[in-house]
Amino acid sequence: MKNALLLGLLAVATACNSNLTDPQKIIDNAIAASGGQKYLNSTSEFDFRDRHYIAKRNGGVFSYERITKDSINTTHDFLSNDGFRRQINGSQVEVADSMKTRYSASVNSVVYFALLPYGLNDPSVQKKFLGETQIENKEQYVVEITFGQEGGGEDHEDIFIYWINKKDFTIDYMAYSFAENDGEGYRFRKAYNPRRVNGILFFDYINYKPKSGAKLTDLEELFKKGELEELSKIELLNISVE
Repeated sequence: MKNALLLGLLAVATACNSNLTDPQKIIDNAIAASGGQKYLNSTSEFDFRDRHYIAKRNGGVFSYERITKDSINTTHDFLSNDGFRRQINGSQVEVADSMKTRYSASVNSVVYFALLPYGLNDPSVQKKFLGETQIENKEQYVVEITFGQEGGGEDHEDIFIYWINKKDFTIDYMAYSFAENDGEGYRFRKAYNPRRVNGILFFDYINYKPKSGAKLTDLEELFKKGELEELSKIELLNISVE
């Protein structure tokens, strides 16, 4: 583990000495800086919006869990290489295929954002270098992420843009598009509250939306001008990693 950590830090240090234009190398360095090999064999737990999440990875084998409690029931969702299943109060229940797809996407989305940038090297991910910029006096690489239809999930048409700090390779900002009933919606997030838990770096985010019609590529300038509306804060609580 020490050797893997040293190699990851060496890769980051080497990349810092020159400008990069290869999006794969940028993402590789971001993953190395935020957790590297630790992502591959670990169990992360956290609370998000009154639900408890457990993300287990053992190489290519994964298991994500979401536990929701109310005054009557405890609903326990499981998403793994074998698919989705649900228990209520410890008993297995049948879930319609259409709802399995929806619940799977919901669980996967929360874990995906919580463990960024790890998922950016999934096989379905397509990377494009968009250039360099400066936001709030921090130099950034800009990388666009899209997804292939095969393995990209039901939201494979969504587009993400990541602003990755040129100095330490953290994801400082992100923006993304998503399908809405009347077209496309857009969000911009600013990372804050970094903390490293047993080798993995976690952030919270301030979540913004454009006040009026805009394109995904407009969001950086709108943020710089203070013309985005704050919607919410994305906060992870009670994080633990084993």
